[in-house]
Order: sequence, then structure tokens, then C-alpha cells
Amino acid sequence: MKPLAGKVALVAGATRAAGRGIAVELGAAGATVYVTGRSTRAARSEMDRPETIEDTTELVDAAGGRGIAVPVDHLDPQQVRDLIDRIEREQGSLHILVNDIWGQHGEPEWDKTVWESDLEGGLRLLQLGIHTHAITSHYALPLLIKSPGGLVIEMTDGTNDYNADHYRVSFFYDVAKGAVSRMAFALARELDQYDATAVLLTPGWLRSEAMLHGFGVTEANWRDATERIPHFAISESPSYVGRAVAALAADPDVRRWNGKSTSSGELAQLYGFTDLDGSRPDAWRYIVEVQDPGKPADTTGYR
Repeated sequence: MKPLAGKVALVAGATRAAGRGIAVELGAAGATVYVTGRSTRAARSEMDRPETIEDTTELVDAAGGRGIAVPVDHLDPQQVRDLIDRIEREQGSLHILVNDIWGQHGEPEWDKTVWESDLEGGLRLLQLGIHTHAITSHYALPLLIKSPGGLVIEMTDGTNDYNADHYRVSFFYDVAKGAVSRMAFALARELDQYDATAVLLTPGWLRSEAMLHGFGVTEANWRDATERIPHFAISESPSYVGRAVAALAADPDVRRWNGKSTSSGELAQLYGFTDLDGSRPDAWRYIVEVQDPGKPADTTGYR
């Protein structure tokens, strides 16, 4: 079954992590997926990691879809405009847009006030996390709304409810994630008259390539890291949020999600998909009920 056969998707920021997982799962559902990012086999982005957009397209193809790698700096309006012109020229339509761009080098400056933080680094974070999404939507949505039933996924970290009540340990990170949430809200209003849907989606504690590397483990033995970081037991693979996006894209009643905030864990319960290990981790419920209150790590009932 290929529920997304004939559909065209753009995953902006699909080099690695959630973006890669989303691109691959959309391909597994039969979609043609344009994979964009700055890291290619010829050059690396400022993140300076080995993953490339070409690697992602090969995974999309292997999953049963068609991957098309296009090097794009989504801070450059002309590059984004050229990308959308190419999609229209080659495919004639765009049905799914996933705004997953981030691409910051290193970690945000956690536990520092705005006046203690490096201003240049903070403003760069806002550019990568906010400006890229706005530029991409500006050029992509006129093509997306030409076909009824279009879907826009704004990717963030944390549900609306969680982020509304929790400071995300850095002024610039908090502002960036809050702005993406508001983007999804605004897009839902603007797209409503075009029979299109905008959703805010967050993964849980993601086992990205960088996260696994930092913890000194691989996807095969990631549980070894729980000896040092017990709550890592609730973590999920990038495929999990990828399956969440594929489920939304294949839902004939996806309009019910317009303007809403959801998570991979919530959607797994509703659509019935699982992570690679057959479990259904519900990280944000776990974070609120177990991790934040300081309880011992115990995923019973949460995956």
C-alpha cells in the first residue's frame, strides 16, 4: 500500500534527524520527496557533520519513494524561489510542505539570560529557526494551494501546552520555538479558505545522529546510554516522527488538525503506528508526569 503515491513533498531541512526520518517515511508511503539542506557530499554546513542530502535521498529511494536532493540555503530567498520554480516545473504541484529547518552549530547557550548570551550567536539561531521557515512558506505556499488538500507541517520542540508554561532554558531558543508555534497558528488561518491544513508537530526526545554521537552510542545500542541518562529510556527514533507526518498526510480527514499542536506520541496512539522497536513512546506526557517532577525513570505506560 502506497497511500501517498502521486503526492509531492518538500522536506526543508532533511539532511539529518527528524527531517531525514520524515523524508524517508514519506517515501515509504510512496511520495516524491524533495530533500533540501546545506550539507552535501561536496560541502558541509556550519554544523560540520557527515550526513548529506544525497544520503537522505538514497534512503528515500530504498524505502520505496523517489528522493530528489537539492542544495538550498533557506535563508537565501533566491535559492528558495528557484527551488519552488523547479518543483513546479518538474512536478506541476506541491502537496506537502514540512518546515524542519534548524541547522545551528553546537548547543544554544542554556541557562544564560539574554544579556549574558552571545548576541551574534543568538541572532543567528533566530535566523535559522524563524527566518528560514518564513522565507520557505512565502515561496512554497502559492504552489501548494493550487491543489486542494495541501498540508503544511511546522516542526518545533515541545507542544503548545508545554511551551506555554515552561521556559525552554535559553531566551533565544525559547523565542525561536515559540515563534514557530505561532507560525503554525497563523498559517492555519491563512490556509483555511484554500482547503489546506497547517499543523504544529513535535517529536519527543529524539535519537538524532548528533544526540547518539554525543552519548557515545548508536541506534543499535542506544539503551546503553540510559545507564548515565535514565530518562533517555523514553527517547524515540527519527522514523517515529516521520511516521507521524506520513499518517497525517494520508488522513482523508486531516483538516481536523488545522491549527492544532500535536506530538509523535499522541499521533501514534490515534493512528496506530509504532517506532522501529514496535513501541509507542509518549515522551511529552512522560516529561510532564515523570521527568519534570523528578520521579525515577520508569517508562511503564509511556511506551
